Amino acid sequence: MINVILWALTLFVAITTALPLTNSVRWWIRMWDFPRLHLAALALFIILLAVPFSIAFKPVLILIALISAAYQIFRIFPYMPLARPEVKVVETSPETLTVSLLAANVLMENARHGDLIALIEREDPDVVFLMETDRVWHDALLAGLERYSTIKTHLSDNHYGLIFATRLKAREVDLKWPSDDDTPALKAILADSEGREFNFIGLHPRPPVPGNDTATRDRQIKNAALMTSSADRPTICMGDFNDAAWSWTTRRFKKYGNFLEPRVGRGLISSFHAQYSFIRLPIDQLFVTKDVGLVAFERLEEFGSDHFPIIATVTFDQTTLG
Repeated sequence: MINVILWALTLFVAITTALPLTNSVRWWIRMWDFPRLHLAALALFIILLAVPFSIAFKPVLILIALISAAYQIFRIFPYMPLARPEVKVVETSPETLTVSLLAANVLMENARHGDLIALIEREDPDVVFLMETDRVWHDALLAGLERYSTIKTHLSDNHYGLIFATRLKAREVDLKWPSDDDTPALKAILADSEGREFNFIGLHPRPPVPGNDTATRDRQIKNAALMTSSADRPTICMGDFNDAAWSWTTRRFKKYGNFLEPRVGRGLISSFHAQYSFIRLPIDQLFVTKDVGLVAFERLEEFGSDHFPIIATVTFDQTTLG
């Protein structure tokens, strides 16, 4: 029996490790981009369990499990604290001008509107980007967002509504459709109080679930990068990508948009699932170009959604950036 169990687990780990290498857009293949940490842990568990038992072709089984574990660890290692950070935290003084940005997938069915309002009031970010917002969420948040001079909404009951709010001077705030489905992205050109302009991109593409292959999601992520790839101003991108930080789609996004990732070298900072710690994954993303100074980046407490909100503080002060 132990032979059957260990070989079944080994083949499962090997197959699910290999499937994403095909770069197929099938949802049942791309879903294995997500649990890389879990698959690595399972592979190591198989090795430990196999050692004391007499297993048919044990060296082969251990080798397969070891290769699977090594590959998975290789892919997730950049998101471990031992890795070299891709974006360094800049030292600021009290006089340094900073901008704070908060992004949260609210979960459309979540009724804890007051908890999110209290969180926004406490953090008082300069930019707020909310996803999965419908008319109920809009009406509940309306009074809490009165402090923001610019508000852009796309309300929907299909889990792909958006609310964007900022107190900064907005040169441009537009909804974009970077793919051929009904999930918009947001592009804004904002300016801090010194007049320094920067791009803000907000994304929330569809996840790889039954009925949703990833061709559209991947195209939206790629096209969002191309929207600012040649921009001559600093750029920040935030949102629920419905894509793991270590996927090839995300790596392509970084390449095309000349982005850096503050999560690299700082740990997973997993943002989903807020209620189930054993399946938490880094799918709510923050990307910046090299001319953005990172002051802080963290995950905030849950407020009833299946996602944790994330918040970042940045600066465009060239004397601080060096």
